[in-house]
Amino acid sequence: MGWLLGGCDFDEMSNIPKELRESLALEHIARPIEIAEELKSRDGSVKYLYKLFDGNVIEGVYMPHDYGNTLCVSTQVGCRMGCEFCASGIGGLVRNLTPGEILGQFVAVNRHLGGSMSDRKLSNIVLMGSGEPLDNFDNVVKFIKLVSDPNGLNVGRRSISLSTCGIVENIRRLADLGLDVTLSLSLHATLDEYRRKLMPIANKYSVTETVEAARYYFKKTGRRVIFEYSMVKGVNMSFSDARRLSELTKGMAAHVNLIMLNKVEGKKVEGCTALEAERFCEKLVSLGVSATIRRSMGADIAGACGQLRRKRLDL
Repeated sequence: MGWLLGGCDFDEMSNIPKELRESLALEHIARPIEIAEELKSRDGSVKYLYKLFDGNVIEGVYMPHDYGNTLCVSTQVGCRMGCEFCASGIGGLVRNLTPGEILGQFVAVNRHLGGSMSDRKLSNIVLMGSGEPLDNFDNVVKFIKLVSDPNGLNVGRRSISLSTCGIVENIRRLADLGLDVTLSLSLHATLDEYRRKLMPIANKYSVTETVEAARYYFKKTGRRVIFEYSMVKGVNMSFSDARRLSELTKGMAAHVNLIMLNKVEGKKVEGCTALEAERFCEKLVSLGVSATIRRSMGADIAGACGQLRRKRLDL
């Protein structure tokens, strides 16, 4: 297990008999993920394009911070959620990733940075890459258990964030499992009519149902919920939106993460200016909402999820 979680292939496992290594190599894959491309940003973040054993490609982003190094991982090849501001869903869902393929992203980058199972170079994980984690529920849950295993990589579950567009029944299932990861809910609008324009999932679940599921998660786990809110010019940045957001998040430990959108080719939504973002944040804070503007990283290397994969597929 130490060799595998260190990112080694079978022929590198020097304290295992050669015959056993050869036998294992005939039937198993030690490294399901291969780093195919690496793009470095001026801000220190790194975009990785990974090649899977079946020829599909996915991506992830390494983000260095003062409080630790974070890796954004993907959970699906493509996505079927179809959010209006996201490149991951262009082309739809190809397939789910296995627990080993999700874990393999962490292992591959950790090794690439010079780490091992016992000497990790990565401290935090965000499941915010391509795909909807709760649409691949069982495999994602198994990944969380694998990566947080004290006998393995031992990543603390409080250092893992899971972002979802809001599959209500699976938010509640996750809460009942008591895994204590941080839930990041992609809300992006306070009215159903506007949320439906941005996120097709809103045709199935109302804003109220979605926020109530997040509230249930908070009550079951005691963990603060993060509300992701992409600021779209002329759609979701009025004072009324700020007031409704205050009312929706009242009564639970919550933080609103305001997102300035990267431009995505083929998508019509328009982001806001830095000044407009600051003013909307000020509105929220004046209403007693814990809110900050998320630090955007990797804009010069197609940092938003799905962008690099789309460029590769279009070649």
